[in-house]
Amino acid sequence: MSAASLPCWLLAHGDGCVVLISAQPGARRSELAGLHDGTLRVRVAAPALEGRANDALRAWLAGQLRCANKQVRLLRGDKSRRKQLLVELPPELVLARIEPLLAQAQ
Repeated sequence: MSAASLPCWLLAHGDGCVVLISAQPGARRSELAGLHDGTLRVRVAAPALEGRANDALRAWLAGQLRCANKQVRLLRGDKSRRKQLLVELPPELVLARIEPLLAQAQ
């Protein structure tokens, strides 16, 4: 799969891929809520205090991708709603595991 055929929320990276996320902390449960401005909108069931929402977001994404938490790292957006997470998996695999969730969310 070429970088040109990837959706706007998924970028190829040397170590795997980067997932662009708009996080909404403080939700009832963690879930994919659709797309927002070229990112995945994810509701996170943790408050935005002391990095708890970031940790919950990483754990949620790792669970959805069926990989270890250590394979998902926050690159940018520690204190922002817009985040970039590095995932140590091929972009094709990430896309295959996120697309069904995205279809349900929309």
